Amino acid sequence: MHTQRMAVSVSVLALLTLAACGTEPGSGSGSGGGGDTVQSDVPVTGVAWSVDSLTVGGKKTEAPEGSRLEFDPKGRAKAGFGCNHISADARVEGDRITLAKPVSTQMACDETTETFEKAALAAMDGELTAKLSGEKLTLTTEGGDTFALSEEKPADLAGTRWAVTTLLSGETATSVPADLPEDRVPHLTFGEDGTVHGNSGCNSFHGKAEVKGSTITFGPPAGTKKLCPEAEMETERAVLAALDGPATYTIKGSTLTVTSKDGKGIGATATPATAEGTQEHG
Repeated sequence: MHTQRMAVSVSVLALLTLAACGTEPGSGSGSGGGGDTVQSDVPVTGVAWSVDSLTVGGKKTEAPEGSRLEFDPKGRAKAGFGCNHISADARVEGDRITLAKPVSTQMACDETTETFEKAALAAMDGELTAKLSGEKLTLTTEGGDTFALSEEKPADLAGTRWAVTTLLSGETATSVPADLPEDRVPHLTFGEDGTVHGNSGCNSFHGKAEVKGSTITFGPPAGTKKLCPEAEMETERAVLAALDGPATYTIKGSTLTVTSKDGKGIGATATPATAEGTQEHG
């Protein structure tokens, strides 16, 4: 098993930051006479971007599935390549980005992800320039290497199978253990009729989930009562704590965040509907 280093988190953050910088109106440098600027009718700040590929020395490598990044309005760069969660302070100057104080979770990652992140780290050594064309974003290093990104359209809350990847507690984010049995990976699906069902990490559950605006009000869940190994029970307790009473939610691309009034929450990723058949297994 491989563990990501902090350096990897810096590279991901750099990615994220650039996205934001190139989209500021008037921040781009003209590519011809007439003072063209890097502009788009698609907002960049607060938009989820998927990382499509990285080209280093003319060799293009597809990004690991689920690679995405975001630059929020509070000056934080946030990114992930389907494994660790990364964030950093980011300062935008024109079409350049400066990153500071990167932090990352320390989950073990698969070899493909680790290899991609090492290549990203090398490519992100120095300043990057961002250019936006419609819903496509290109980040270019001083040496000419490039990241290709695309805007992610938000998934629907109802009808989507959401696989829980992150457990939130205030400002702390913890990744769901990667070695959970397939039928014990926590997930949930919201219905158009104000219900929710899924698996909380050990037991299957169902209950009410009334949506109004950006708030979901969860009713007491009902479900199976099995006991599982402690790691699974600990995950289940954290998931159920987030699905208790009123909670706020946001969807950015294929990522859902649900946060209860006491700061407990979950982060989840939209998964293919074909996986729905596993949701009622305990």
